[in-house]
Amino acid sequence: MQAAVKAFHHKPTGSWTYVAMDPGTRAAAVIDPVLDYDWRSGRTGASSADQVVAHCRAAGANVLWILETHAHADHLSAAQHLRLELGGRVAIGRGVLDVQRTFKRIFGLGDSFVADGTDFDRLLADDERLALGQLQIEVIPVPGHTSDSVAYRIGDAVFVGDTIFMPDGGTARCDFPGGDAEQLYRSVQRLYRLPPATRVFVCHDYSPGGREARNECSIAEQVAGNIHIREGVSEESFVLMRRARDATLDVPNLLIPAVQVNIRAGRLPTPDADGVSYLRVPLNVLGRPL
Repeated sequence: MQAAVKAFHHKPTGSWTYVAMDPGTRAAAVIDPVLDYDWRSGRTGASSADQVVAHCRAAGANVLWILETHAHADHLSAAQHLRLELGGRVAIGRGVLDVQRTFKRIFGLGDSFVADGTDFDRLLADDERLALGQLQIEVIPVPGHTSDSVAYRIGDAVFVGDTIFMPDGGTARCDFPGGDAEQLYRSVQRLYRLPPATRVFVCHDYSPGGREARNECSIAEQVAGNIHIREGVSEESFVLMRRARDATLDVPNLLIPAVQVNIRAGRLPTPDADGVSYLRVPLNVLGRPL
């Protein structure tokens, strides 16, 4: 059965947000919503997320789920804004518990942050299935980029998060805490066992070579043409490539604010007595020495 999919591009971060809807019942899920964030001023905004809200209202969508493919390091989640405007339950894979514990230590969050997953409405088990009208959401574990990465298969569509990009973009990095190149290779192979005509929706596209941003292809196209993992590429050669490439990459621009918000399910840190929320910046911990 085919899901109706509407894509929204967030150009500042190269991110894609999706609304997947059962056309018959109008039951819908929003996947990987983005909160606007200006790193220069520390200001947040919801103009991009409000485009998703407007679409859902115009389409008569009954939003049951707001799904995160992982705790993103390159954009802030707008899950709580959408939950307030549209309803629905915010869900992520159970692997986020490890991510919460790891980054609680890295950011020195102390007792102000409890790493037990309760910021989310639902922690999803591997291979769990959720109802979406006459469709089902299948939770596919795809660790490797991060330990909490999951893909969501809805009808003939699969939303792969940062596991793979468009074929000319390759695969995601594996050098974050909990990342693992061997796991990523095996996760991609699981995706490649889906029917060849399965529609693949990526979470990011950085327009390689300056082409127009794209967000959709098929499993067959990935198997035939992904520049990092295509048919015939061995696990050993992929791991060597991925590790060498990752060693050259800088920390994502928004990792420090994004992770602190995203492990809280899109909530800003609890305000201080002055009513202002503050982020913490660990010095000389992340990235390579200068």
